[in-house]
Amino acid sequence: MAQRSGGTQEREDPKQRRDRELIELLNELRVALPGVQVLFAFLLTMPLTQRFGDLTNTQRVLYFATLLSTAIATAFLMTPTAYHRLRFREADKEHLLRVGNRAAVTGLALTIVSVGGAVFLIADLLYHSALASLFAGAVTAVYVSLWFGIALLQRVRDE
Repeated sequence: MAQRSGGTQEREDPKQRRDRELIELLNELRVALPGVQVLFAFLLTMPLTQRFGDLTNTQRVLYFATLLSTAIATAFLMTPTAYHRLRFREADKEHLLRVGNRAAVTGLALTIVSVGGAVFLIADLLYHSALASLFAGAVTAVYVSLWFGIALLQRVRDE
């Protein structure tokens, strides 16, 4: 029997469970992916701005690292969809769920790196490195706490 979020238990055979979990995974990715894509688009346009020429070498390295982490995050977040499409009707949803979950978690972790890098870069341009580090660190801590900390803390409590 499966435990539903409303506290009720419903009979669910393994196939139904896999189908439900796949739908949940793909729906979650539909929520996460647009934010990463918007950040990626923003980063792609940065070199076209007038101020990009004013970046220091360190800022350029940070920009490129942030761009790469965003591109890779996008790839990881799209992996379950591509896998599902390429292996359509090949009866391996359990493997898809394992691969998809790992890819989604990795994509979310890289998104945190990307957001932190973007916040640092913008704050460094507006203020200075010390404040930029403070802002980026605070934003990163919020993301890590909300996206990973709460779930991992609950896992520890459940054990």
